[in-house]
Amino acid sequence: MSRENFRSRLGFILVSAGCAIGIGNVWKFPYVTGVNGGGVFVLFYIISLIIMGVPILTMELAVGRASRKSAVLGYKALEPKGSRWHIHGWLCVIGCCLLMMYYTTVSGWMLGYCFKFASGTFSGMQPSDVDTVWTDMLANPGEMTLYMVIIVLAGFIVCSFGLQKGLERISKWMMICLLALIVILAINSLTLDGAMEGVKFYLVPDFERAAEVGIGNVIVAAMNQSFFTLSLGIAAMEIFGSYMSDANRLPGEAVRICCLDTFVALMSGMIIFPACFSFGLEPGQGPSLIFMTLPRVFVSMTGGRLWGALFFLFLTFASFTTVLAVFENIMASCMDNFGWSRKKATIVCGIFILLASMPCVLGYNLWYFEASLPSGATGQILDIEDFLVSNLLLPIGSLIYLLFCVSKWGWGFDKYLAEANKGTGLGMSPRFKIYFQFILPMLILVILLVGLGSWGWRALICAAVAVFVWFMARRSSSKSTI
Repeated sequence: MSRENFRSRLGFILVSAGCAIGIGNVWKFPYVTGVNGGGVFVLFYIISLIIMGVPILTMELAVGRASRKSAVLGYKALEPKGSRWHIHGWLCVIGCCLLMMYYTTVSGWMLGYCFKFASGTFSGMQPSDVDTVWTDMLANPGEMTLYMVIIVLAGFIVCSFGLQKGLERISKWMMICLLALIVILAINSLTLDGAMEGVKFYLVPDFERAAEVGIGNVIVAAMNQSFFTLSLGIAAMEIFGSYMSDANRLPGEAVRICCLDTFVALMSGMIIFPACFSFGLEPGQGPSLIFMTLPRVFVSMTGGRLWGALFFLFLTFASFTTVLAVFENIMASCMDNFGWSRKKATIVCGIFILLASMPCVLGYNLWYFEASLPSGATGQILDIEDFLVSNLLLPIGSLIYLLFCVSKWGWGFDKYLAEANKGTGLGMSPRFKIYFQFILPMLILVILLVGLGSWGWRALICAAVAVFVWFMARRSSSKSTI
């Protein structure tokens, strides 16, 4: 079976950017920015994208384009004989499934709020009553299941039509609508009274305010966000490399994807922070910022029903483009590894994701409980799933892709560089070799250890002890031989 390809370069960029643009930009980025003091976080986030996000993205794309296969077979095609790098390919498939186990629920929340604003649920409501809409929805498993099912079925139906007729065609139009909506919403927020105070908080670095959170915490949070927003480490981007042509160099394509992704993230903040400051609301409200704080803004402003519906339509488009991209990855992995037809992959994967998404839905009502996470926080099933993806699979997966592409035990830096620089456009300099081999792995390791909290440092100590024991055993063995 011949490999599908994107119909156009624009299609590749918009679909890949659509995968990157999701709840990491429109849900997580604004509240993490607010919690971490605003402008300083944004500054280090952009720096992290440049020094970490772009290189790792080129590596995922390079593995995909060189192999023309999904994660598992992609590793097998490029790895040295006898090595086992392809085991990470199976972890990537698991990571994509785990991501969708809660991502579909969050996308359903956004779709539900779009319907609620459009139908007038919030019309005439007092700001103090807005929170009850959120709590009532979480307490209703039937309502949450309905929205989740709509997202899952719509996503797999689109993917069932194939790359060009399904994913590329729908994602292109949704991305165009998304970009138009975000500009309109940002302009509206900037016209509100007191909006400039929100812009100042958001874009002007204030190191004294960041010091209250801890500069180190802000930097690590920015680095972690740069991985989450690009969905790096679980082969969500690798699959699109397998569909792209050899006409353009990968660093240039990675920069374009990152620019679109960053534009949406920054514009999301331009919608949210001016509105919060205009209505005297706290921007550091955490995850509830989108579903509890912002609806109070919309019910208080003129034309709030329209602006609220448009805002949550924008959020739905942003999250749904990622859903489509990851569904395609899961289906492609099944088709490549098991020889399934696209029809069979659609049905089997669709049923699996529907069932696997139910624990997250029920975790807020029938199966409610609070668990302690290694980071010290507590959370429900969604928080556990998000912790596993964000704090484990993304940084570990990114580290593995990096080592595979730059070490002599993997694909190798020279082969990676040749693939990355195939075609025309912005290329990658061989001078980055030392940075990629030694400095970048340490930065990713810091993200991993800090994200794991005390568990991370315990793991590091255990690993150091294991290496010491291994070294001493080798030393003793060599002496006895002599």
